[in-house]
Order: sequence, then structure tokens, then C-alpha cells
Amino acid sequence: MHLSCAICEERKEKRFCPAVHGRICPQCCGEQREVTLDCPGDCPYLQQAREHATANRERPGELDREALFPEVEIAEPFLYEREELILGLSFALAKSARADRALMDRDLIAAVSSLAKSYQTLVKSSLIYEAPTANVAHQTIAREVETMVREFREAEQQQIGHTRLRDSEVLKALVFILRMAMGRTSGRPKSRAFVDFLFAQFPEKRTAIAGPEDGGSRIVIP
Repeated sequence: MHLSCAICEERKEKRFCPAVHGRICPQCCGEQREVTLDCPGDCPYLQQAREHATANRERPGELDREALFPEVEIAEPFLYEREELILGLSFALAKSARADRALMDRDLIAAVSSLAKSYQTLVKSSLIYEAPTANVAHQTIAREVETMVREFREAEQQQIGHTRLRDSEVLKALVFILRMAMGRTSGRPKSRAFVDFLFAQFPEKRTAIAGPEDGGSRIVIP
């Protein structure tokens, strides 16, 4: 008995797909993965694809260099000096993704990119500029990130009597996270590789900032 693929109904099925709750052929798996299929992060075939991409340092197509803010230089010392800021902003993204499970990598990337543009304008001209977006989900993500920035400054104020965090540092942190996200996502419409990475970094019931007991840096350089 030759069973056909649950998607194309032509080729022979060879693997179980949790996204369709049925068996599909390898070709449909490869072509439709994270395109039309909402692939769960624990799917072994999705994990294999991500491992292969990481091992071969593959990137999602031709990236728009301008989208990565090439003029923003991020020296390695900054990553350690402002590690808590980067972790805090990353935690805000993870929190947003947990609150709305429909969010994909592209949603987080779009929101962070919009925020980075706003801070770039603020740093260059001191003008407060908010990139227009009608996407409610992106607005929600941006508000969560901005809340984290405000709380970070308030914590500095309480601890040392003033805030040292500059807008230029927030810009660098956002661009670092954006580059990291672009380096991890598959670039497919339904990719959640970066979202899953954030969930792994910040399991539920853990705080944004690593405590002394955690030991070592939790920043992963893309």
C-alpha cells in the first residue's frame, strides 16, 4: 500500500509532520517548512534544518545591507559594558512573543528595526521621531521595549542617583539585537527561529537580568 503525501497527494509520504498532523514527503517538507506550515520548534526536521544553516553559516537570502545599519559600529567592549541593557531589551522581545504566540521572527525584526530608526534620528538630530506603522502587534512590541528602556533608566537613577544610559547606547543595543535576529531567522514568512532562541535564553519564570548564580555572559554574538 503506497500512501501519498498529505500536502501534494502525489509523492510518497516518508515523514510525520506535526504541523498538518499527518505524513508528508520530504520535498513538501523542505518547500513548505515555515512558508505555509506553522512548524513547531520541537520538530526534528526543523531542528535539523536550523543546525545545518548554523553549521554552514547560511543567511536568509540577500540581506539589505542598509537594513542592518552598517554605519552603527558596535565594539566588543560595549557588549560587556552594556550586557544588562541588551539582555533587558531581549527579554522584552521574549515577553512580547510569549504574550502573543502568533508573532513571528519578521514581526520582532520589523519592530526592532523601526525603533532603531527612531533612535538613530534622535541621536543625529535630537528630534523624537516614531516610524509610522499601522501594525498593532508591532506597536505593542515597541511599547514593551520602550518600557524596558524606561525601567532601566529608573533603576540607574535609584542605584547611582542619575542615569548614565545614552540614546546612542540604546541604538547600538537595538542594532546588535537586530543583527542577531537577522542572523538566526530562516527568512521564511513563518520562521520562529529567533523567537525560539529568545525563549531558550529566557525560560518562563526567569528574570531579564542574569543573577550572580548564573555565571558567565549570556550574550551570544551573531
